[in-house]
Amino acid sequence: MALSLNLPTAGGTLAPYALRGTAPVKPDAGIKFNRIAYSAAHVVADPLAAIDPWLQCAVDWDTTIAYRRHLFSLGLGVAEAMDTAQRGMGLDWPTSLELIRRSLDAAKDVPGALVASGCGTDHLNIDDVKSVDDVIRGYEEQMAAIEALGGKLIVMASRALARVAKSPADYERVYDRILRQAKQPVVLHWLGDMFDPALAGYWGTKDVDAAMDTAVGIIAAHPGKVDGIKISLLDKDKEIAMRRRLPQGVRMYTGDDFNYAELIAGDGFGSEPTHGKSDALLGIFDAIAPAASAALGALAQGHTEKFHAILGPTVPLSRHIFAAPTRFYKTGVVFMAWLNGHQKHFTMVGGQQSTRSLQHFAELFRLADAAHLLEQPELAVRRMKNLMSTYGIE
Repeated sequence: MALSLNLPTAGGTLAPYALRGTAPVKPDAGIKFNRIAYSAAHVVADPLAAIDPWLQCAVDWDTTIAYRRHLFSLGLGVAEAMDTAQRGMGLDWPTSLELIRRSLDAAKDVPGALVASGCGTDHLNIDDVKSVDDVIRGYEEQMAAIEALGGKLIVMASRALARVAKSPADYERVYDRILRQAKQPVVLHWLGDMFDPALAGYWGTKDVDAAMDTAVGIIAAHPGKVDGIKISLLDKDKEIAMRRRLPQGVRMYTGDDFNYAELIAGDGFGSEPTHGKSDALLGIFDAIAPAASAALGALAQGHTEKFHAILGPTVPLSRHIFAAPTRFYKTGVVFMAWLNGHQKHFTMVGGQQSTRSLQHFAELFRLADAAHLLEQPELAVRRMKNLMSTYGIE
């Protein structure tokens, strides 16, 4: 008999739902991907810590690192201490640095494991930041700490820089200084204001095409210092246009959680191999890791139709998780980890489990089932029922 439960609907009623009963896809072991794929990984809160959850951060380190080992086992790299880990949204810099240290240590046990770590300015009191020089010093402090651990940098978009910069020239000055000092090629990070309203007008203008000109110019001035750029604008045409302008060897890491399947598959156009496809640095890969691994394995073997057959059904789920207000997408990512048994509770840093409605979770559950992503269906149903009981639905 199929598993079933009553789920809330958008109209505020309950309706029966029977799971499809389709087993999740299992990645083939040992296949080398032909794309670099980072999963921006979440952190697991410690629900037993005696803290004020809105004001303080407590991490369950064992479960957090266990999830990174899970990602490594699937062939995925980890983009550490990014916004998916609630960086700057509950996760402070000292805790972020400890997370980076532990993740790098875990990677040493896994041959070929990739870790790139977020370097930003979030430790600064933004009201005390008065100049571009203050921003540079902030970046340099985090840069030194991460590089001392042997870490590769993801130079995160800076709220402080967006606040004090007067023109694109200020961005050029900051990134020139940081890139000249980097010990190994970095990944740049362009996060749209749909993910973080404080980053509106990044690169010195609200005109996306003009902003792209500035970003491409910065990369062109330091091509040997830039591994790639991750952009999260949720606009596939803008990503493709920028991808085709990147210097030789510089990768486009898609951060488009709406259109990742077609962007990773690519179109083959452009004067360089990297112009015709995107690599990946995605928050959604945390929630769909087994499917992402299986799809990337199929793509590496030339099975494009299988790639789309596996990854295509995950796109509606991702679009739901990343629906506006997009900055609350972390809640859906952690919810998926809880449904699939990767953590024992649905509690988040900053209490952000409260940022989405029960109707949102119900639709997420249905979409996860449709995408064949419920790894332990009986557990998922039991936990969904437990969640509903906290809302008075028995």
